[in-house]
Amino acid sequence: MADRDTLPLPLEVRARLAELELELSEGDITQKGYEKKRSKLIGAYLPQPPGVEPSMPQERRTPATPSSSSRYHRRRSSGSRDERYRSDVHTEAVQAALAKHKERKMAVPMPSKRRSLVVQTSMEAYTPPGEEHIPDQDTSSGSEGEGSMQGEGTPTSSQGSINMEHWISRAIHGSTTSSTTSSSSTHSGGSGAASRLADVMAQTHIGMSENHSAPPDVTTYTSEHSIQVERPQVSTASRTAPKYGNAELMETGDGVPVSSRVSAKIQQLVNTLKRPKRPPLREFFVDDFEELLEVQQPDPNQPKPEGAQMVPMRGEQLGVVTNWPPSLEAALQRWGTISPKAPCLTTMDTNGKPLYILTYGKLWTRSMKVAYNILHKLGTKQEPMVRPGDRVALVFPNNDPAAFMVAFYGCLLAEVVPVPIEVPLTRKDAGSQQIGFLLGSCGVTVALTSDACHKGLPKSPTGEIPQFKGWPKLLWFVTESKHLSKPPRDWFPHIKDANNDTAYIEYKTCKDGSVLGVTVMRIALLTHCQALTQSCGYTEAETIVNVLDFKKDVGLWHGILTSVMNMMHVISIPYSLMKVNPLSWIQKVCQYKAKVACVKSRDMHWALVAHRDQRDVNLSSLRMLVVADGSNPWSISSCDAFLNVFQTKGLRPEVICPCASSPEALTVAIRRPTDDSNQPPGRGVLSMQGLSHGVIRVDSEEKLSVLTVQDVGTVMPGGLMCVVKPDGVPQLCKTDEIGELCVCSIATGTSYYGLSGMTKNTFEVFPMSSSGAPISEYPFTRTGLLGFVGPGGLVFIAGKMDGLMVVGGRRHNADDIVATALAVEPMKFVYRGRIAVFSITVLHDERIVVVAEQRPDSTEEDSFQWMSRVLQAIDGIHQVGVYCLALVPSNTLPKTPLGGIHLSETKQLFLEGSLHPCNVLMCPHTCVTNLPKPRQKQPEIGPASVMVGNLVSGKRIAQASGRDLGQIEDNDQARKFLFLSEVLQWRAQTTPDHVLYTLLNSRGTIASSLTCLQLHKRAEKIAAMLAERGHLQDGDHVALVYPPGIDLIAAFYGCLYAGCVPITVRPPHPQNIATTLPTVKMIVEVSRSACVMTTQVICKLLRSKEASAAVDVRTWPPVLDTDDLPKKKPPQLYKPSNPDTLAYLDFSVSTTGMLAGVKMSHTATSAFCRSIKLQCELYPSREVAICLDPYCGLGFVLWCLCSVYSGHQSILIPPSELEVNPALWLLAVSQYKVRDTFCSYSVMELCTKGLGLQTESLKSRGLELSRVRTCVVVAEERPRIALTQSFSKLFKDLGLHPRAVSTSFGCRVNLAICLQPHRLGKLADQGTSGPDPTTVYVDMRALRHDRVRLVERGSPHSLPLMESGKILPGVRIIIANPETKGPLGDSHLGEIWVHSGHNASGYFTVYGDESLQSDHFNSRLSFGDTQTIWARTGYLGFLRRTELTDASGERHDALYVVGALDEAMELRGMRYHPIDIETSVIRTHKSITECAVFTWTNLLVVVVELDGSEQEALDLVPLVTNVVLEEHYLIVGVVVVVDIGVIPINSRGEKQRMHLRDGFLADQLDPIYVAYNM
Repeated sequence: MADRDTLPLPLEVRARLAELELELSEGDITQKGYEKKRSKLIGAYLPQPPGVEPSMPQERRTPATPSSSSRYHRRRSSGSRDERYRSDVHTEAVQAALAKHKERKMAVPMPSKRRSLVVQTSMEAYTPPGEEHIPDQDTSSGSEGEGSMQGEGTPTSSQGSINMEHWISRAIHGSTTSSTTSSSSTHSGGSGAASRLADVMAQTHIGMSENHSAPPDVTTYTSEHSIQVERPQVSTASRTAPKYGNAELMETGDGVPVSSRVSAKIQQLVNTLKRPKRPPLREFFVDDFEELLEVQQPDPNQPKPEGAQMVPMRGEQLGVVTNWPPSLEAALQRWGTISPKAPCLTTMDTNGKPLYILTYGKLWTRSMKVAYNILHKLGTKQEPMVRPGDRVALVFPNNDPAAFMVAFYGCLLAEVVPVPIEVPLTRKDAGSQQIGFLLGSCGVTVALTSDACHKGLPKSPTGEIPQFKGWPKLLWFVTESKHLSKPPRDWFPHIKDANNDTAYIEYKTCKDGSVLGVTVMRIALLTHCQALTQSCGYTEAETIVNVLDFKKDVGLWHGILTSVMNMMHVISIPYSLMKVNPLSWIQKVCQYKAKVACVKSRDMHWALVAHRDQRDVNLSSLRMLVVADGSNPWSISSCDAFLNVFQTKGLRPEVICPCASSPEALTVAIRRPTDDSNQPPGRGVLSMQGLSHGVIRVDSEEKLSVLTVQDVGTVMPGGLMCVVKPDGVPQLCKTDEIGELCVCSIATGTSYYGLSGMTKNTFEVFPMSSSGAPISEYPFTRTGLLGFVGPGGLVFIAGKMDGLMVVGGRRHNADDIVATALAVEPMKFVYRGRIAVFSITVLHDERIVVVAEQRPDSTEEDSFQWMSRVLQAIDGIHQVGVYCLALVPSNTLPKTPLGGIHLSETKQLFLEGSLHPCNVLMCPHTCVTNLPKPRQKQPEIGPASVMVGNLVSGKRIAQASGRDLGQIEDNDQARKFLFLSEVLQWRAQTTPDHVLYTLLNSRGTIASSLTCLQLHKRAEKIAAMLAERGHLQDGDHVALVYPPGIDLIAAFYGCLYAGCVPITVRPPHPQNIATTLPTVKMIVEVSRSACVMTTQVICKLLRSKEASAAVDVRTWPPVLDTDDLPKKKPPQLYKPSNPDTLAYLDFSVSTTGMLAGVKMSHTATSAFCRSIKLQCELYPSREVAICLDPYCGLGFVLWCLCSVYSGHQSILIPPSELEVNPALWLLAVSQYKVRDTFCSYSVMELCTKGLGLQTESLKSRGLELSRVRTCVVVAEERPRIALTQSFSKLFKDLGLHPRAVSTSFGCRVNLAICLQPHRLGKLADQGTSGPDPTTVYVDMRALRHDRVRLVERGSPHSLPLMESGKILPGVRIIIANPETKGPLGDSHLGEIWVHSGHNASGYFTVYGDESLQSDHFNSRLSFGDTQTIWARTGYLGFLRRTELTDASGERHDALYVVGALDEAMELRGMRYHPIDIETSVIRTHKSITECAVFTWTNLLVVVVELDGSEQEALDLVPLVTNVVLEEHYLIVGVVVVVDIGVIPINSRGEKQRMHLRDGFLADQLDPIYVAYNM
């Protein structure tokens, strides 16, 4: 690629090189072969630059000085870049823009990718050699359906000298960091210090907001032997905390430990994002209600149009020539009878040999035959299938114009309306479904096709043609003469003058992929042919070469219709021949001395690339070269380059005639072939900046961002053209303003078939002058082209309406952006120039998406460098940000019939997450500038506001309470005892054989049970053992490390009997000791346990080899195993002196990863049990099923304490057994005819997911849930409404009453505040019946501002909240402002404060942090009732008085829990609850099974679990970013895609987001993909 002129190469080497390049462009050798041979040839002559090892692949030293002297160079002006967009000026501009960027280096963190993902993309789509040379028509953009013919790597002009362009260096990759690839990703370590800093930050728990009731973080406390634990234990058996892979430290090249690479990248991202953004915006518009979204205000300095109002341009008179036929069929009849031997159409085979010559005589007789057969041979005589005026489809391949022509004229003669469409190749072609809709709406029942085509259609096994997706049922009718019957002698088609009947329907694909049919009347058809004849100067028997698609547009108008009117001879060149021999059209022009050729700019480009020094090329016969896509602004470079090369071969400059056309307006303008070569064609060098504001500014000084356009000639004869504003009222533009061209002429389409509304907007437009008066009484047609009329009446096109993207109030053209992306080095990066550019609407503005196919051999590094450069180039030239840049493997984008990119289908795939890119770069931070202003907090009600009775600022104070314990008369025997240990002794004496506990195993059989007496005896023995072997004093702490079961209960009461304080601890998981044992150790140490009691099995486990690897086993306190107990009982049982002393400690790991222990006194414990007994009506005769973890909170109380206090039988079901047998819990509930059951969310989820498909088989096994009155989910979070509802729905068939399911709510300061048992059936009239839990819908946006706004179900941004349950007896609740501590009014969001006899009495802390203690447990209101002492729950919620009444006749106050203050994220001044963002994310794609979010250095990190192939991972990145922007107005900083089960979940089914965060920052998640959004 190094330029040959800078090297002293001998002539024969040069010649050999030229041959090689030719072979490559012809496709005789592959790119690889070419490079190999080439480097061999010139290897000897290459000067080795210092520092480049000779072994380095040639390709890597990308050279860059173009040398124009070389003739080869000029000829092969560009390589694998779409020629429609070729412009050296533009390339230079892009280089300059990038160089500019180099000054402010962009540090874009590269995404991390799992190795398996990297390998997969590079080889999968590799085109095997031999297919390499098919020049595809390829790039696509907002407007161009059928891209350019694009070849594999022809070297490009701008790749000259050897010195690597300095700006490539590593501008993209931050500083000089070395970059190493480890097994899962590519990481650039930042500077050591920065990453170490980030590491330190990862260790400290960030994200605790002021002192919002966070419990003390006991994890960071250090004792003599410092505890190395950062991760309290996380999970039930199935979901063990993930063993994060490859976490050993590896050193990168510059000595930065790899584990810090995530933090370093985030640091890099944060630094990049600190750079100044676009200018700040000022104004707002209100989105629905309160959220203010910024609206782009016009910049006062932006260019505005200043010219006078444009004057509509009239084309010349359409001269009626005397011998012009009255209709096209009349012309056919005339030539078919006068000169039947005159050639009409010559078709070519793939070798370029003439295949067949259709004469006018044959065309006439065959068309007649087709007409006769269509009308008379389909259906029956009485019921013909097709009548005049009906529509029929024409399905002909691109290489058979003759059959198409016969069928088309046959339809015209039969007066039926042809609808030409593409051949459907498979049942699911891109866009073919929409074509089917068009056929259906046109009422098509018959499709005409050729024999060969009919044979090639996909067939079902019975040989029938299947119905294509979305297509109507069709009769396929072959039009070959041999299949048709001859018309009778007396039959003759009825040939009328052209009238207003529809002649044909041309299909048009819209921006959104829908297909419309443009109807063209017979008079319009004829007038259009006349106008073309006049403007092109067509004469009889001229020869014309046509390369275009003859089924529609310019190819149809010139090559099928106008040619017949003038008896011309058309040489039709099929696309398949152009693929093999791009020069074929030039050869045919020479061979037939053709006067006219119809081509697209890609055909000119291909001729340039493949053109050899052929002596015999002579283009002097051409008087007109029609460039069909002259309306693409980028066609000018092809025209210039073509002229440049072929001027020496007889091509005259005035022959090149660009034209502009559209399906609606037919030919809009065409440059006339003049003989006067002095008048140069018009050119405009326009400023892109001006264009984006819709203004024409001729740009001379700044070469960077300009668009050079050429004129497309003048208005068509007989037409009137004006330019109107593209949106709103069709008002005339000013002379220096870009607008949509509109045409008033007979020769345009008349409607979109069957769509009157759209037709009115497009075909019946009445442009108005500034005074508001219409400029003409006749309607105009919108052309869909954007442009202006320049001096001399020349028409200039700057783009298409379809490719228009309005971003932030400025207009950008998709084609221009494609051109810029293609000009970025290395140009060869994009596979065959295949790029799609479109916009998607996110958050009230359009956002630009660029999708490109990358070459099969490109590396991660290449693609990332290229992406970074494209972003910079587009920013530099268009001053617009790209929202998303995606790279897909080569050949994977959906194609149009001619090989271009099918744009709307690509957009559809992108939006539904099935594009499967191999690289994605999102830049929401730089693009999204219209987010709402960060929130300024409003002052809440303070002490100054007047309190009148129970009103605050005119609202009822939000307070509520359960029933008053003092007023409840119950015959509660247990009440006379102060201590639970006494209750147990009393029960052992009075009802010794009453069974209190039954434990079930995974098969559902009873594993063990305990009566009152057995429990008492067992507890005595344990107490004796504690005294004997443990030598414990009163008040010593004992850790109970037991699996869920009966031993745990006995050990608990044993401790009470011995006067010790028990702490229940979840045992370590044998399969996962490394992560679970440290938590056990930490609780034992933090709780200052004097000894550990456990089973024999766990005892061994604690001293095992695995255990000593995880913790220091020598520092365990004495471990007592209770499997062999002493026979004797203790001398006497301990009786506490004071009921306020400690009964037990309750330790729990909060979801934020904090370990907090609370103290429960004997008084609180008894009060708690009594409250539950009253609320749930528990008596010795009742049975309750409990499927909960018995280690903390309400779960522990229900498992261990309640049965002893109330005397009911508890059926215990360890949740871990459900992993073996998901139906265990429900079968037990059914079998024991239980009326009340308690479970956790994880149990409910296990049943919903595990038993979803088994309800029938369970029914047959006799599962019956109709007796269940209450099924309470024990939780410390907002009720999960979706889960409880799907559970109720699923098991409704098994008799579960929909109102039976409810939730409870507890927290650290009070283990149960609400518990809602329902009383169904006849019990409803008795004392404790509570109303049903109510659901309200609140506005999610108001919630972020700490306000509650109730909305209707289904309104946008609504969030359903379910009441958390009925407040327990003896509990009072008030809602207070967490900052000011003032009471709040009804339906105001604040912190829930609780006052109750069973509040915990404080945190059990090692270092006596008194301030926290008093703040959480002993708070007082700042005004109002300042006497009561409240405990702060740390949860936000609100109280709302409902219409319902409870048993006492009082109005019922419902408590709604919104979320924990610890968990809430403060972002942009607003408060977000992670669960809301996670719910949105999970909904966005079917493969996302779970999601967790957290913040790190103010960046929002979203982790999603992918249930699908790793190839889907990158699809999720844009979807996640979009949904969070749309629904939450937040920009996602990092998207992490991980395997199922990586997000840690604790036993209560709560996500451990902080563990996840620490795991992510320590690089232990082994993610599939990490995307850092810019």
